[in-house]
Amino acid sequence: MVTFLDVMEKALTGKPVLPRDYELRIYSKNLREKVKEYDIKYDGEELVPADNGLAKDVFNAAFEFFVETGAYCVDTGRVIKFSEEEVKEELRKAPKKVYFGEGNDRKALMPRKPEDKQSPWCFLGAAGGPVSSEAIFLALMEGYASIPETNSITTPALTNVNGMRIRPRSPLEVLGAIRNAVLAREGMRRVGRPGIPIMNTLSTAESAVSLAAALHPKYGLRQSDGFMIGVLDPMKVDFDRLNKACTIMSFGAPIDIDFSPMVGGYAGGPEGSAVSTVAHHFLGSLVFKAVYFSPFPLHIWHVCNTTPDLIWVNSVYTQAVSLNTNFLTIPLVYVAAGPHTDMVLYETAASVISPIVSGGHIEAVGVAKNKHEDYFTPLEPKFAAEIAYSVLGMKRTDANVIVKEILKKYSDKIKNAPLGKKFQECYDIKRVKPAKSYIKIYESVKRELSDIGIEWYK
Repeated sequence: MVTFLDVMEKALTGKPVLPRDYELRIYSKNLREKVKEYDIKYDGEELVPADNGLAKDVFNAAFEFFVETGAYCVDTGRVIKFSEEEVKEELRKAPKKVYFGEGNDRKALMPRKPEDKQSPWCFLGAAGGPVSSEAIFLALMEGYASIPETNSITTPALTNVNGMRIRPRSPLEVLGAIRNAVLAREGMRRVGRPGIPIMNTLSTAESAVSLAAALHPKYGLRQSDGFMIGVLDPMKVDFDRLNKACTIMSFGAPIDIDFSPMVGGYAGGPEGSAVSTVAHHFLGSLVFKAVYFSPFPLHIWHVCNTTPDLIWVNSVYTQAVSLNTNFLTIPLVYVAAGPHTDMVLYETAASVISPIVSGGHIEAVGVAKNKHEDYFTPLEPKFAAEIAYSVLGMKRTDANVIVKEILKKYSDKIKNAPLGKKFQECYDIKRVKPAKSYIKIYESVKRELSDIGIEWYK
């Protein structure tokens, strides 16, 4: 068994390599070779493939790629490598069930398979999107907790404390992380669901010291929550992130990693992105001792994963993981358009259908590329959950037809996606209810999707 101390030893004694050499001569080169060796090819007609052989090839390519490549520690300039047997052992001992939450909201996250009728885990919220004020943060949390299908919440990130802009690794970040925890739990209490787990740790806590400061029980975080750590692209780690892992392990809570092998970046095309995304699951389990995973491969120019090639990537890596491991993978949906547009709902539908019918769960939704303050509402994650439940048991071939029809409605607009309206512009914040104009858009899109084959669950 590979322990955390073993990982640290590898980080301190592994082969020394310059960062650029690791990125281009090791990571990118090895990835291209594995894609070619296994003849993995993106098919624009089969965006939700039904070929288990393709999923197996992607898995095998990822396994060999990770063993040959390893991760890279930027603080020591050394490669962290694992043997074939060490990776296989990690696969064997991956948990098949992890419990989160408390009271009535305590539930088990379990693996799913392609075309599975088992209910998905709905990890709903803002996906770390930036929010401008504590009042808006609290209202959003009430809205997310009010969604019946919410199994866990992905919180927004505060950008200021008492009107002061948060600076990374400053006392303001520490205060913001603490406020993040307090407000998140308060929002859940207000709607009578205090036991819902927070599973993206704290979006405001960028540094390990901020996370550690907010872990005090009086602020509301619990061992039954989930704690997310981001991996640097490509397959890089640093001491600050390892410090987070060490702190969370000592706290006794489950760890998640999120990662984004970009199409158009070091991973190359969609084929490389799919293989690398699977490989990151091995990295997360071995290096960070993660028990669940939040992949979000993105398009390097469009900063979303709703383009046709990313729909394919999300389907393929989810099938590769779900058919060959017990890893608990929760693909994160990133859309280009903003709230109060029909496009944000079309994108959400297409990017939810792909991983759900491929055997995954969902984290939803990163709206408007997740970079504009207050441009997200509870309606987008609510819609995502409704889509997820409506396609349970759907054949991948049928899902492929539906996804291609949905893409016709928005794919030509991704480059110049509409920003839409801020939360406070299309919601009644006091009542946390969408404006009639947004409800009208929502109902219209649902009717359109019914016409192309979505049977809405009751």
